[in-house]
Amino acid sequence: MSEISVDVEGVAHRFGAVVALDGVGFSVGARQMFALLGPNGGGKSTIFRLLATVLPLQEGRAVIGGFDVRSEARAARSILGVLFQHPSLDRKLTVEENLRHHGRLYGQSGASLGQRIGEVCEPLGLAERRGATVERLSGGWQRRAEIAKALVPRPRVLLLDEPTTGLDPAGRRDFWKHLESIRAQEGCTILVTTHLMEEAARCDQVVILDRGKVVATGAPAELVAGVGGNVVTVGTREPGRLIQAAREDLGAEGHRCGGGVRFDGGDGPALVKELSGRYPDIIESVTLAKPTLEDVFFAKTGHGLNE
Repeated sequence: MSEISVDVEGVAHRFGAVVALDGVGFSVGARQMFALLGPNGGGKSTIFRLLATVLPLQEGRAVIGGFDVRSEARAARSILGVLFQHPSLDRKLTVEENLRHHGRLYGQSGASLGQRIGEVCEPLGLAERRGATVERLSGGWQRRAEIAKALVPRPRVLLLDEPTTGLDPAGRRDFWKHLESIRAQEGCTILVTTHLMEEAARCDQVVILDRGKVVATGAPAELVAGVGGNVVTVGTREPGRLIQAAREDLGAEGHRCGGGVRFDGGDGPALVKELSGRYPDIIESVTLAKPTLEDVFFAKTGHGLNE
């Protein structure tokens, strides 16, 4: 990694007696697509707000593009594009009016601003919707307009907080396709917070957060490879009995997960055969799958991503 765009060291944050972040640290390389993955309440949005300079830094250090967010917040904001989880567009204005207003806040104006608006709208498919009132657009088109707005100032770092909230699966896929195109065209670093493992898996690097702490960091493929083997998930109304029986009879260590039991690693097909043959009276379903980032999360924390 030859250049660091975002560097976070020992960041801690409290809301009264509640610890939101506890010694969080990570680095984001220039032009990387980087994900902060974790459950709601895990600390992702707090990190996002600190990096966006919306919250003051309490403990630790955070640097964006060489600017310390504690002492150089104004300079850090000048190189940031920010997409908040909740809509920030004026619904009564057109897409172009929203983008022009945002550009003027960054000192842009005239023909150069108009040209820039065209540059950010074209790859997002917004060229023909520049004159459309925001409230008349679908949720997917509004999110594209939000991205265009964040890109108008030519940011070096783009921060996106749960950017696909409210979009259906097709809309999420479309959104990520455009996001990858934007990184290639704009050359910016993109940091995304998400609770969706399939989105984090698209990124170059992932930091997994739980209860305010970093529990894993690395490339998605490397993290998944660390789990090893297969994941067997068993649906049962008697999870305690199955866990005990599998441990005593097969030496297989199961863990409660949701309403069932999961077994990590080892020879998955062989385990499925053994479980199905020995305990048909208490097994309702069996699923065999390759590990995912959700399995990484479970292996590190002992509970599911959305539990």
